[in-house]
Parts: sequence; structure tokens; C-alpha cells
Amino acid sequence: MLDLLITNARLLDPASGLDAAGAVLVRGGAIVDVGPALSAPEGAETLDAGGACLAPGLVDLRANLGEPGAEHRESIASAAQAAAAGGITTLCVLPDTDPALDDPALLSFMIRRGEATGSVALLPYGAATAGCAGKELAEFGLLREAGAIAFTDGAKAIGSARMMRVALSYARAFGAFVVQHPEEPSLSIGGAATEGELATRLGLPGIPPAAEAMMVARDIALARLTGGHVHFAHLSTGAALEVVRAAKAEGLRVTCDTAPPYFDLNETAIGDYRTYAKLSPPLRTEADRQAVVAALADGTIDAIASDHQPRDADDKRLPFAQAEAGGAGLATLLGVTLARVHGGDLSMLAALGLLTCRPAALLGLPVGRLAVGAPADLVLFHAERGWMVEAGKLPGKAQNSPFDGRALEGRVLGTWKAGRRVFGA
Repeated sequence: MLDLLITNARLLDPASGLDAAGAVLVRGGAIVDVGPALSAPEGAETLDAGGACLAPGLVDLRANLGEPGAEHRESIASAAQAAAAGGITTLCVLPDTDPALDDPALLSFMIRRGEATGSVALLPYGAATAGCAGKELAEFGLLREAGAIAFTDGAKAIGSARMMRVALSYARAFGAFVVQHPEEPSLSIGGAATEGELATRLGLPGIPPAAEAMMVARDIALARLTGGHVHFAHLSTGAALEVVRAAKAEGLRVTCDTAPPYFDLNETAIGDYRTYAKLSPPLRTEADRQAVVAALADGTIDAIASDHQPRDADDKRLPFAQAEAGGAGLATLLGVTLARVHGGDLSMLAALGLLTCRPAALLGLPVGRLAVGAPADLVLFHAERGWMVEAGKLPGKAQNSPFDGRALEGRVLGTWKAGRRVFGA
């Protein structure tokens, strides 16, 4: 592989606070020099970035794939294509597939399938319970040894307090954490939208926002009891974020993420029974959306994840209450996050930090940095270049975007994995 010199770029490294014009030299899959002006070694390939932004490749903390079991929705290969187009070079995948990722051999298979794409590091979560069924604990030690980055039942809440207590204790023993889908199951079962005036007017069964805060409060109490680390996925309500904020102030091992729909959309996006906007958790009130934005800005939220949940057309072409929840999010992750930069809510470095070095640090990964010695996982993007999200024209198989029809500013121009270009616009 030839050396690669990318010049005339706006270098952005949230880990170090770097935001300056300069160049990056890549050799052997790693960054070997970063500076304001670098000379190209003999025989090196050069690329003039034209003033575009060069940042570490995105680390997506949460994505669901169809494979294994529902490859018609999204395969590893199609997800890798969509991830590369979105600037994602590290993709953490959930275990609630069919079969569930509760077997070490299956985890190893997923990792190898990711490596075979050549464009993304695919990092699987291990199932917290056998079959993600919530009844008995999975084999944490064997799964961790096989490469599980943490433990979760994916889009299913670990409803039993006793099971969650045991999971937190075991995960702590293996140097890992447990990711919870924070929704009290008995309050959310059968629900289709956030309980309130809009759901009532549309005649939809509601999920009370308190279902999220209640589960968060319970699991924080269990983290305090066990000394374990609990991570809450896709937080969407101000009440839950207040509980997390207090737990962090107490010094407990509590972290959380959110996803773009919860800081860019509110419940009115379901409009006239628009099933592409049916998500889990459901879209919330405008006050909750603003609370999520505030929590991004003050550091309460540790990462932004795509929360990619592929569905096929038949899953969504149903009455709203019967339609499957979930939205495609790989290709839109960067663009929707940059909307908060353009809106003045986040600085460029703060926004990119939530997509790169902060999730990487949470997982103990050496990626997410634009620094000498770091892997050459890179994304080149034009922060102001506009594009329209159009279902049917997105990369990958999954087209069920809640942002369908949304104009975004922030276009990925190129993505490199270990120094090799895997996407170019």
C-alpha cells in the first residue's frame, strides 16, 4: 500500500482539541505525521482536500443488523456499505438477532464477517441473557473471550431487577458493562407513541415517558449496589437525563447515549400515522427534545449512536400501531449531528467527540483520534454541502429513515479504513 498524504484539510481531532488547517500522512494503515505543512514522500499518493474537514472515522456505538436471520433487511455487507458512506469505520452491533449472539462461535463469525468487508471493524455485543429472552444469564466469560465488547439484550429491556443485578456483577468481574434499553416493560408493552395529547388525538396506544426514567432509576440503584457499570441506550426524556446527571455527580459508573431522532425530531414527526417515524423509544415532546440537546451540550450524554434498526417495506406498510418500530440511521448519522452545530447548540469538536473519541474511550478502543500512531480510520466531509435524505436512494438495504425528505448540511466525501479508501463521493 502506497503512503497517502492528505493536504489542504481542516484537521479536526476532538481528543486533543485540534482544529486547524494542515495535512495528514498515512503509512501502513496508521497515521505517521500530522502538521500544518507536510511534504509527500517519494511515490506517495496525494489528495488535496480542498479545505474540507478531515476527522477520525466515526465510532457507532449501537446498530442492529439483519444478519444473522433477517439478511433481507440488512446484511453485514450492505451495512458496511452504508456505514462507509456515512463515515463510520467502527460499528458496534446488537445481539438480538435470530439466532441471538449468545454463542462464542457466532460472535467470532460476526467479527470475521466484518473483517471480510475490509471497510468496517464490526464489534459485537454479547447477549446479556440466553436468547435475549431475559430468563437466564448468558455465558459472560466465554462471550467476552470471544470478543464481546459489552453485554445487552439489545432492543429488549432486561426487565427483572434480579437478572440485571446479576448481569452487572458478572460484567464487572469481566471488565465490561451492561447496556440497557430503558423502558419499563409492563408500562410500554403494546404502546406505539408517547402517551399524551397527540397519541390520544391519533387514537394510538401510549407509552408514558415515565417508563424510561423509572427503569433508569432502578438500574442506577443496582449499579450502586453492585459497583457495576450500566450504560443506557438512546435516552429520550428530560426526566431520565436528570436521573443520570445526578448519578454521575455521585460518582457512580453510569454512562448513556442518544440517537439523532431524539435531538432532531419530536413526536409531531409521526404526523398522519407516518410509520417511518415509529421508533423505540418513541419520539417525544419538544420539551424532551430540547432536554436531550441540553444534555449533549453539558456532557451528560457520552455518545451519539445511529441506533440503526433496519426494517423492510412490509414492516412499515401497516397501520401505525401494528407497524414495526425502528429507523435506518447509518448514512444520516453525521449529517443530522452536524445540524446541531449549524444550529449553534454544539461546537464542531464537541459534536465530533460524541461520534469518535468519547465512544471509543467508553469501549477502550485505540480509534477515534487524529494523532500520530493512531489507526488511519478517517472521514473527509464538507460541513456545509447540502443533500436530501431520500428513502429508496440511501446506501445499504435499509431505507426506513425517519429523516426521509429532510435537507441536511454535511456531506461525506471520503472514508478510509486502516489507510485504504472505502468510500468516495
